[in-house]
Amino acid sequence: MSNDMPLNDVAVPVDMRSRLLKFRVHRDHDVAEETETSRDLEQTEQYIALSDKVESALETLSNNLFQELLGIIEDKLTVALQEVLEQPIQLKADIDWKRNAASVDFHIEREGNTENIVKGQGGSVANILSVGLRLFALTTLDESKHRRFLVLDEQNFWLRPDLVPRLVKIVRDAGSALGFQILMISHHDSANFERYADRTFRLIQSGSDGVSVVVHDPAPESPDDPLS
Repeated sequence: MSNDMPLNDVAVPVDMRSRLLKFRVHRDHDVAEETETSRDLEQTEQYIALSDKVESALETLSNNLFQELLGIIEDKLTVALQEVLEQPIQLKADIDWKRNAASVDFHIEREGNTENIVKGQGGSVANILSVGLRLFALTTLDESKHRRFLVLDEQNFWLRPDLVPRLVKIVRDAGSALGFQILMISHHDSANFERYADRTFRLIQSGSDGVSVVVHDPAPESPDDPLS
C-alpha cells in the first residue's frame, strides 16, 4: 500500500461507520436540546425581570377595583339610607391596607360631621346597611353552587313601624334587580309588609299546642303612592 494514498480512499469498517452515524445523531439531538434550553432560560430570565412590575401593576389594579366597588356601595347604600330614614346622611368607607389585605371601616356623615353607625341612630342605620352589604356579598358567590336566596331575620328590628314599608320596598326592588328570593322575618305588624311584599305569612299562636299560619296576598300599589 502506498503512503501517498488519500485518506478518503481508505476503506472504513462497517461497524465504525455505524457508530459514527449514531454519534452524529446524538450530537445533533444534544445541540438542538441545548438551543431549546437556552431559549427557555432566556424567556424565564425575561419573566423574572418583569415579575416585580407585573405584581405591582396587579396590586394597583386590585386596589383600584376594590375602591371602585366601595364607591358603588357608598352611593347605593346612601340612597337607601336617605329613602328609608329621610335624613341628609351619607355612608362613607375608610380603607386601610395591611400586607395586601384591606380592612374597611364604615361611618355616617351628616353635614360634615361623623357619626357612629350603631350608636348614632340607635341601630336603624345598621339594620339598613346590613341588608345592603349582605346583598352585595351574595352577588359575588358562584350561582352554580349557591342559590340566590336570602333570609333576613329581624333586619328591621330598630326601625319605627312607619319606616318599615320603605325598607321592604327597597329590599323588594333590590331582590328583583339582582335575581334574589328574599324571606323577611319580623316582629312588626304584617300590614307594614303587605303593600310591597309578594306575599306575607302571619304566624298566630293557636292554643297551647301549635301555631296557625294566615296568608295574605299583596295589596295593589296605588299610583299616587309616595314610595312607588
